[in-house]
Amino acid sequence: MSESGEESSALSDEQVVERLVPVWLREAGAHGSPTADEAGKDWEHRRLSAEAARELAHWVTARVTDTAFNEEEGPTQTGPTRISVSDKSAVHRWLAAQGHRL
Repeated sequence: MSESGEESSALSDEQVVERLVPVWLREAGAHGSPTADEAGKDWEHRRLSAEAARELAHWVTARVTDTAFNEEEGPTQTGPTRISVSDKSAVHRWLAAQGHRL
């Protein structure tokens, strides 16, 4: 991939993360996650602890809702936002680029 393509991909990954992290923080906070408050403070500086990064990676994997199934092929999940398989991959790439081991 060219340097320009890598920059574009990184920007795209960051946009996905910017869209999904607030949803994750709201959901984690509503479920009493002890990591949520600290992660929210860290996120103000666009950082996440190793524990928060792991939780985000697990959450985005579990919340994939756009799997290309139609109504007859599989269940649908309702939620505040749709998360595709490519969104999950973008979050995982972004976390890895930030130095987090997944």
